[in-house]
Amino acid sequence: MRRQLLTAAAATLVLAVVTGIIYPVAVWAIGQGLFNYRANGSFIRDAKGTVIGSALIGQEFLDKQGNPDPRYFQPRPSAAGTGYTGNASGATNLGPGDPRLVGFIPGLNTVDLNGNLSATNPFATPDDPYCVPTDAKTGNPVTSPSAGESYAKNKDGTYVCDSSTVPERAIAYRQLNGLDPKAVVPVDAVTASFSGLDPDISVANADLQAPRVAKARNLPVSQVLALVHAHTDDRLLGVLGERTVNVLDLNLALDRLAG
Repeated sequence: MRRQLLTAAAATLVLAVVTGIIYPVAVWAIGQGLFNYRANGSFIRDAKGTVIGSALIGQEFLDKQGNPDPRYFQPRPSAAGTGYTGNASGATNLGPGDPRLVGFIPGLNTVDLNGNLSATNPFATPDDPYCVPTDAKTGNPVTSPSAGESYAKNKDGTYVCDSSTVPERAIAYRQLNGLDPKAVVPVDAVTASFSGLDPDISVANADLQAPRVAKARNLPVSQVLALVHAHTDDRLLGVLGERTVNVLDLNLALDRLAG
């Protein structure tokens, strides 16, 4: 019995040293020695050495009024906290037929003012036929209308639509970038990533934003597009995934170009 206890104690001690000390120290040393930049958070600093972000975590680029700053490329939407909140990583997990994602689509999930299935969307607006109305008091989307519900409305009498649906995001994206109302919009421009922290956008997304950025900065569109392509990352191992553009990296290059 004593021998078995000593063997068990020795095995526990060895495993504790190997897995609790040697392995962590080895991983730390390899990370610091060979992958120092990535191991320490991939922080990006400005010319003064101040940390302004990470290459691994997206962030918003807003003006003083809290609107997308036209001088900068904009990231994809985020469902992490209030948007790119590092300690609240996550997705909306909405199903493909959820009105909060796709809006009220006739023949799929539309309901009338009393919550009954309907062949048309009674909340449709001229701009958004898939409009999901918002509550007049809370501003939350109303996906289960009922008799007596109070809806928020615009000055022209149309319903205020939930801005987080794909149709509404597409409308906002087209307006921000001066696109045709029927222009095809890249999927990453209107949907959040699984983590909500994606720092990259597709090349198609960046190309569509380039004219707006060029106009706001009084630069030739060709120069901004060249900058986009210079900061495009290839597919992993040349075959996995798609080519992407790191938004923070690209916006920093724009600032260096101007300054």
